[in-house]
Amino acid sequence: MKDYLDLDPRVAEEPKELRTEVMTLNVGPQHPSTHGVLRVVVTLSGEEILDLVPHIGYLHTGFEKNMEYRTYTQVITYTPRMDYLHSFAHDLAYALAVEKLVGAVVPPRAQTIRIILNELSRLASHLVFLGTGLLDLGALTPFFYAFRERETILDLFEWVTGQRFHHNYIRIGGVKEDLPEEFVPELKKFLEVMPHRIDEYEALFAESPIFYERARGVGVIPPEVAINLGLTGGSLRASGVNYDVRKAYPYAGYDTYQFDVPLGEHGDVFDRMIIRIREMRESVKIIKQALERLEPGPVRDPNPQITPPPRHLLETSMEAVIYHFKHYTEGFHPPKGEVYVPTESARGELGYYIVSDGGSMPYRVKVRAPSFVNLQSLPYACKGEQVADMVAIIASLDPVMGDVDR
Repeated sequence: MKDYLDLDPRVAEEPKELRTEVMTLNVGPQHPSTHGVLRVVVTLSGEEILDLVPHIGYLHTGFEKNMEYRTYTQVITYTPRMDYLHSFAHDLAYALAVEKLVGAVVPPRAQTIRIILNELSRLASHLVFLGTGLLDLGALTPFFYAFRERETILDLFEWVTGQRFHHNYIRIGGVKEDLPEEFVPELKKFLEVMPHRIDEYEALFAESPIFYERARGVGVIPPEVAINLGLTGGSLRASGVNYDVRKAYPYAGYDTYQFDVPLGEHGDVFDRMIIRIREMRESVKIIKQALERLEPGPVRDPNPQITPPPRHLLETSMEAVIYHFKHYTEGFHPPKGEVYVPTESARGELGYYIVSDGGSMPYRVKVRAPSFVNLQSLPYACKGEQVADMVAIIASLDPVMGDVDR
């Protein structure tokens, strides 16, 4: 048991009659400002945080183990439920890992559709981050502004996938089906408006002296500490470390797109929030480029061992019936081997490690989830800060607990 009185030398110096009591408090796991079922045990000397221990495990769903008892195609129903705010990132990372394992070839149109939906999903995630993060600081208006644009993005997702949340749209070797006709015109309308909306967000809070005082110099994580703690994503780049998986280890054709990687200088709450706003501008830029190169063509790998044959062939081809039956009852069999594919989600480096024993189900699935790793920087960022600032620091790290308890 720690002697927390030794953590604050001022306590020992005070006269006995004025001795300060060190207090240990539970925050969460049912507290709205912990952004999920996160329990934080905080040791306080007055308003100052002396020690902080995050406790996880309240949302353990066993996704990774469940994936090992499903065919490679069935696993896709699990992947979006981990990071439900940027679900396309998990879908894409898993599909890329399996495609590398089986040698699937993704058609150019499907590759472009994946980029568009992944960046739209990143935008939707950052809008939740922005709205709820400022709500934690007492700013109510930005929450409604951010969710206004997020609803438009969810409408676009509903047109494409039929779902607003868990989309189940990306497939091994491509995507489920082609885009509906109304999607591209509606997306262009959204892209015309979104840059002006981002300007509004900056005018609302980034230039606010109240937000500046609450965020600047709070929860500072130096670059060397951020690297040692395994921090990735916007939280790492806010500390000035230039690492974005889309640039460092390009995937899905990201190396053919022109976009910048925003960097911060101070590694505090202010920089971590500003970085996300700048990333939203870059996502808009990427989507516009993708729309320009969206050419007609197939959206699935034609290999019948990976992609079920078109339904109309079942009436005329016995071979198609056999492939269809085998695919949905047993699935395909990748060769023996292991693969790891890193991607860049809204929260940082998201990677899927998959081991195949030659069967129709993965032998082992391990997800490198950014929220889980980023959360270990919370004690460092909070020590010495005020208890009221802890809420802002948690929000700035942008954890999703489904990404933590897998």
